[in-house]
Amino acid sequence: MTKIKNILFIMADQLRWDYLSCYGHPHLHTPNIDRLAERGVRFDRAYVQSPVCGPSRASCYTGRTVFSHGATWNRVPLPIGELTLGDYLRPLGVRTAVVGKTHMVPDREGMARLGLNGSTEIGIRVSQPGFDPYERDDGLHPTPMLRNKGGTLHYNDWLRRQGYEGENPWNDYANAAEGPDGALLSGWHLKNSNLPARVQEEHSETAYMTMRAREFIEETGDRPWLCHLSYIKPHWPYMAPAPYHDMFGPETWLPAVRSEAERENPNPVYGAFMGMEVSETFSMQGVRETVLPAYMGLIKQIDDHLGRLFSWLEETGKDKDTMIVFTSDHGDYLGDHWMGEKELFHEVSVRVPLIIYDPRPEADATRGTVCDALVEAIDLVPTFLEATGAPSASHRLEGRSLQPLLHGGTPEDWRDAVFSEIDYAFYAAREALDVDVSEARGYMLRTARWKYIHFKGFPPQLFDLRHDPDEFEDLGRNPDYEMVRQEMHSRLLDRLTSRKNRVTMTDEGVRALRRDEDSSGILIGKWAP
Repeated sequence: MTKIKNILFIMADQLRWDYLSCYGHPHLHTPNIDRLAERGVRFDRAYVQSPVCGPSRASCYTGRTVFSHGATWNRVPLPIGELTLGDYLRPLGVRTAVVGKTHMVPDREGMARLGLNGSTEIGIRVSQPGFDPYERDDGLHPTPMLRNKGGTLHYNDWLRRQGYEGENPWNDYANAAEGPDGALLSGWHLKNSNLPARVQEEHSETAYMTMRAREFIEETGDRPWLCHLSYIKPHWPYMAPAPYHDMFGPETWLPAVRSEAERENPNPVYGAFMGMEVSETFSMQGVRETVLPAYMGLIKQIDDHLGRLFSWLEETGKDKDTMIVFTSDHGDYLGDHWMGEKELFHEVSVRVPLIIYDPRPEADATRGTVCDALVEAIDLVPTFLEATGAPSASHRLEGRSLQPLLHGGTPEDWRDAVFSEIDYAFYAAREALDVDVSEARGYMLRTARWKYIHFKGFPPQLFDLRHDPDEFEDLGRNPDYEMVRQEMHSRLLDRLTSRKNRVTMTDEGVRALRRDEDSSGILIGKWAP
């Protein structure tokens, strides 16, 4: 089998699976992403390992679940010993770089212990989760935070060269509008979401990141590469440049998926999250209606720029040796289930789009098909390793390569459940529940029919997705479903205990050690020669 030379790994931030036309949105047309699906495989049931940016991305980069790799929230460092995509692919000569967001922070204590600093080549890679930071930009630069980081940002420098003045053009132009009296209207305030950003479209974050990805590919030349094009949008601040800010009117908005019954005696953890400010705000009349035009416009803008990038790859012939992956790190409630943001385990939060184009002839039979296998974000790393011919690292990786599914096969032992988890110690919901930071844990196991959620110290949640696809009726405390809960809890325990922590020795190393035991001269339990 031929090997993949290049990988374009595209991730949109906070993009719901159902806000693309190839996934069924009736009004938000995304022809370029749809065309990618026509050339590859669209996975219909793909799930992230945590519905939060940082831990979800850490799992995408390591191929390991959240409590295995330890980066449980956005500002929790990935431990220095964890291997990521760059560590696996760089020995093959693959230049592995990020353009955009990773939402990862360095393990500075670990680096200091080993005498590493961010100015050396190895220090840079360790502090940038294995990527070369070609254009690292997490897209969260309010002025006070920018000052705390030293006040520098490549995108700001570039904006100034385009004529945008001031200390922080990201904040004042790319994510702010202008009022009728010239006042600055911040994108951080949701009421301004349907106004056009002050930046010109061609200078916006999406346009800039697409440009930088193309520059990276051009500069790399014939050398193999993995480019992680990680878009900052449609994550908040929800603010789009003209003309994308008002492309989508009321006739295009999907109704909120929520029921009054959900607010009647809810699961305590779910109730605490519904009580947070962002959820109460999105539950107010008119809020989601103000946000939706920007959210949808930002997605449309990404699709337009990807169309230009895809066309360029085809014109240069690079599409013939480049695997293209399009996905998201999690969804967005947008007022569904009386919630804002993400965090919990409803489908709109934990389910993501996943489209993979494999240019090799072995994938011809599956082009334009839809795969309904249950797949997880941790499957990407083993997929990339198998595609490029890298060693499998099966003793460390917890995902499975998707290559058999891309090439028309379905292994008989493919998983029948997907797993996700949350460390909610960092939220006001945890304080409202008076839960200790070490106890704020939640775990989801979803099969074809059932979704079971275990919150440590609280009743579980259970949804029958066959009869309640909108997840309105929580059966977690219904006595009629005790047997189902017990079975799902047992399966969840199996999944939790199957995670891999012997990461420094391969399975073959274990077998070799066992074979060499007698020849070592250490004799245990022998009675006589």
